[in-house]
Amino acid sequence: MSRVRRPLFSGIRLRLALALLIVVAGSLGVVYLIVVPSLESELISNKLSQLEEDAQTVGRNYASQIGSEQEFAEGAAALFQARVVVYSILQNQPFIFGDSNTTTSLDVARDPLALRATRSRQLERGTVERGNRRFAEVAVPLENDGVVILLSDSLNDPISSLNLIERRLLFAGLLALIFAVVVGYAAASLHARRIRRLERAAERIAGGRFDEPVVDKGNDELGDLAKAFERMRVRLEKLDRARSEFIANASHELRTPLFSLGGFLELMADEELDEATRQEFLETMREQIDRLAKLATDLLDLSRLDAGQMRVEHEPVDFGDVARVVAEEFSALAERQQRTLETVVEGRPVARADELRVLQVVRALLDNALTHTPAGTHVTLRAWADREHAYLEVEDDGPGIAPEHTPHVFDRFYRAGGSVASGSGLGLAITRELVEMMGGGVLLESRPGRTAVRVVLGAAPTSLPAPEPVSSVST
Repeated sequence: MSRVRRPLFSGIRLRLALALLIVVAGSLGVVYLIVVPSLESELISNKLSQLEEDAQTVGRNYASQIGSEQEFAEGAAALFQARVVVYSILQNQPFIFGDSNTTTSLDVARDPLALRATRSRQLERGTVERGNRRFAEVAVPLENDGVVILLSDSLNDPISSLNLIERRLLFAGLLALIFAVVVGYAAASLHARRIRRLERAAERIAGGRFDEPVVDKGNDELGDLAKAFERMRVRLEKLDRARSEFIANASHELRTPLFSLGGFLELMADEELDEATRQEFLETMREQIDRLAKLATDLLDLSRLDAGQMRVEHEPVDFGDVARVVAEEFSALAERQQRTLETVVEGRPVARADELRVLQVVRALLDNALTHTPAGTHVTLRAWADREHAYLEVEDDGPGIAPEHTPHVFDRFYRAGGSVASGSGLGLAITRELVEMMGGGVLLESRPGRTAVRVVLGAAPTSLPAPEPVSSVST
């Protein structure tokens, strides 16, 4: 399968780099909008506060002045490093009596702060613009002396410093954006390479190649994804191996009874057989037909489970009746295979389940216990219940299941090795899926001398009517 080669500046690398660029640019924009205006406002507020304090000091010293208003304004200006203007209030209008700026006083003749202080008779503060320059000003009215004192100071120096900070902030932001793009693209390229490795691994798995492991040492989401891919690869590898084994087993399971049936039919057609031999051949042929029917039933159930077409009921089912019926069905088989079969029912265990599916499950478990244990094994079919659950258990005192096989006995197509292994490897897998569909679970305990498979289902409420005895008709 050919892989499309993407351009260098495309795909996830470009998108991640652009995303990082947008995030950094947005963050810098927010910082700029918050810092610069607030810093400018803070600078102006501090300047006005200082001027207000100085203006009040000037106002307190005005009454004790020696000399003219002009001399007072010049002296105060030299002391507080700000322009000082003294207005006399005549007919509710300010007129300049003294101005520390000896060059011209026309620019402050109609100063808005002085006018407002004259009319309000209160301290006024704010900023004004004169000749493309901005000034911070405070005007203090002196009621007893009939004057207004104005302190004015240029904002050019602090605003210039602020503009310098703003330019440097913009320059630093530009460098940060360039750095973010470069680093983001490099980091995105690393992630893109890891994603491409996962893509190639997915293509291998999709193509049925399970021999190469999926490896990514990253401790992040991509690393977790790689681990999930590896688990999927291992599971699919096992499933593919089990499928291959199942095909071989199914072929053997089909071929053996078919050849046997064909051989017996030829013997019955070509030979003159006595009645006892004929009956023996017919019995063997029936066993082979049952074997084929069981395989076909397992395959049909498996396909219905996968297609979601299997339906189960949730009705009261007496596990004691189920145990007795199935034990009676298998008693002849147990005797013929030289096993002893015992049924133990404690109380009246009633579960909410599907009667036919419970019969199918117990038959599969009991058949498995009788088939995979040596002669002389004692098999017990036990049923009991507590307040919340009802239990059905098939126990035997055989050699047990090897530890390496116990995690897989309920897997599809799985067959433990050894001379006693037989069948399609589907019975226990179907059993577990049926029990889970009924809202229960299957537990396995195995050690030498004791193997127990326990079916756990929810107990039916005691207020429900007693169920009818189950039927022994095979499904």
